[in-house]
Amino acid sequence: MTGTSGAPRVLYAATECAPWVKTGGLGDVVGTLPEAIRAAGVDLRVLLPAYPALRVAIRGRRLATFEGAVLSETTLPSGVPVLLLEASALFDRDGGPYQDRQGRDWPDNAERFSLFARAAAWIAGEETSLGWRPQLLHCNDWQTALAPAYLRFMHGSDAVSLMTVHNLAFQGLFSRDAFQSLQLPEAAYAIEGIEFYGKVSFLKAGLYYADAISTVSPTYAREIQRAPMGFGLEGLLAKRHDVLHGILNGIDVRLWDPARDPLIAAPYDCDQLETKARNKRALQEFLGLYPDPHVPLFGTVSRLTHQKGIDLLLSVGERLVSLPGELALLGQGDKDLEEATLAFAQKHRGSAATIIGFDEGLAHLIEAGADIFLMPSRFEPCGLNQMYSQRYGTPPVAHATGGLIDTIADFDPRGGRTDGSGFMFAEPTPASFFSAIERAVAAYRDTVTWRQLQKNGMHADFSWDASARHHAALYRSLIDGRERSQQPPT
Repeated sequence: MTGTSGAPRVLYAATECAPWVKTGGLGDVVGTLPEAIRAAGVDLRVLLPAYPALRVAIRGRRLATFEGAVLSETTLPSGVPVLLLEASALFDRDGGPYQDRQGRDWPDNAERFSLFARAAAWIAGEETSLGWRPQLLHCNDWQTALAPAYLRFMHGSDAVSLMTVHNLAFQGLFSRDAFQSLQLPEAAYAIEGIEFYGKVSFLKAGLYYADAISTVSPTYAREIQRAPMGFGLEGLLAKRHDVLHGILNGIDVRLWDPARDPLIAAPYDCDQLETKARNKRALQEFLGLYPDPHVPLFGTVSRLTHQKGIDLLLSVGERLVSLPGELALLGQGDKDLEEATLAFAQKHRGSAATIIGFDEGLAHLIEAGADIFLMPSRFEPCGLNQMYSQRYGTPPVAHATGGLIDTIADFDPRGGRTDGSGFMFAEPTPASFFSAIERAVAAYRDTVTWRQLQKNGMHADFSWDASARHHAALYRSLIDGRERSQQPPT
């Protein structure tokens, strides 16, 4: 393994990578951000579990073994170097990365991801047998969050660690009994450590032992320092506020580009917005909606969960179709919400359509074909669809929370804000949500105003460039700080 001379060496540990393994935004981030960070001058390599989809798509060259697992080296099509941890008994399964096909957590998740975290710490430690060793270990979400603890207790290392929280609601909680198999000293099971209300919290370990913490938007970094957004960890996060950084996510602007998108019916740009109507017609035909070009068509692509506010969407559904309006919904998640959205679509056939599951092509067509995109999330660490929708000239209606605040400029002509790109509502209630929908529909009916709204969003820069620069600067700052602390006093 060879390195890039003079560039910061970073191991980016994660458990998803689009398009091969993805359950949410983390997969999209890992599939695109590392390439941008490397372009910013960082010698970054990604560590991933060798899931079946990855092993089939990308052949690796064996480098070493670790606790019976095989570590191999390969490269993503983007050119990003990757280390794969092959442990067939733990990662070669018919189902998702964390759950089986019935949506039940794998019973040995603590074992699976503690091994993965130990491997990450070993690569960054002094005992590693690889020819390349990172100066910084970048961990992502609870599945990798034990690695900073292993660096502290198991592997002598001068590597610095960074813990990124993509969604604090998922913490990797296990019973007290699971601690015995983690290969950590008893002292780690403490309030100032891995213990969390009598259980083991992988994420808390990362937040406590990492040298620095980051989240995926500046607003979310502030929100998680207080209840209820801190999910019980707000005290720890507030205490560590001086090393807590909010770095806004971006999107793959090559993949999400209405002018070059092969998955939509008719490509267009901000100078050809009349062509967008062909995508609306194609979406209406595909979903069996009334082919009325004048009725506002609302789109939603989302996990069907309480966090995403799908119950709020259902609560305003009757008023939405009575505007009149149409609704195109794509997603999967909680069974009760899946059934409720299907029932709503059945009741309002021709005005509403629900597709359960995920279809990349349909997701792109909804972004292009809808007039207005709905994101009533109760909380949203960053969010991606609001950036996709603005890029596609589909102004979003969104709850003012997390990364939605950081990426949507509220259109409010009464308040003098005509440079907006969407419509925000302050409280996650049906009344507040529908009021924002009404504001959006009023603007939609004014052709000149609507065109300006669309262009405002389409001109915004949502690329990964700014995020990559901020990550590179943070890496260098942390590495330089560690090196200065190790220099003998003069």
